[in-house]
Amino acid sequence: MKSVVVFCGSSEGVDKKYAQDAFALGKAFAESNIKLIYGGAKIGIMGQVASGALANKGEVIGVIPKFLMKKEVYHPELTELIVTLDMHERKLKMHELSDGIIMLPGGYGTLEEFFEMLTWAQLGLHQYPIGILNTNGFYDALLSMMQHMVHQEFVKQINLDMILVASTIPDLLHKMAAYKPIPVPKWLTKEQT
Repeated sequence: MKSVVVFCGSSEGVDKKYAQDAFALGKAFAESNIKLIYGGAKIGIMGQVASGALANKGEVIGVIPKFLMKKEVYHPELTELIVTLDMHERKLKMHELSDGIIMLPGGYGTLEEFFEMLTWAQLGLHQYPIGILNTNGFYDALLSMMQHMVHQEFVKQINLDMILVASTIPDLLHKMAAYKPIPVPKWLTKEQT
């Protein structure tokens, strides 16, 4: 992996470990020469992951839609800031720039971005490793719900297995580096999304 998009919250949440892990992930990216692609903000966990990379001389590209420039307070020290017209263009640009996906704790926006990229993988639009850093079990309930979807035959086990989950950064990065994509039929082309 040369560049990874990280989806995460514009809040830091109540558990200090979320921000600590975000900063540590950014640092790990810098130390491994992995370019960070993220939402461009300097606040919340988004700001922490960027600061962790920047403090360790990493390359960080922020992608933010114009209407969020003030609300999310863009990070002024980024290697590059790309301003898009809307949220859809933002996701497409993040996808273009990355070859891996990680989700940290976050809210609705984090889940929406993550699940769209996961759906694209299921449809065969990409074969990037997709990881969840499950800090202090933050995503345990979500992972349980996804397993329930498999049991109820709305999701195939092979598609759930595409998601790499770890509670530590070294374990997650190791799983992602070793990831072998599953063969999936290509149902759609990029132009159809």
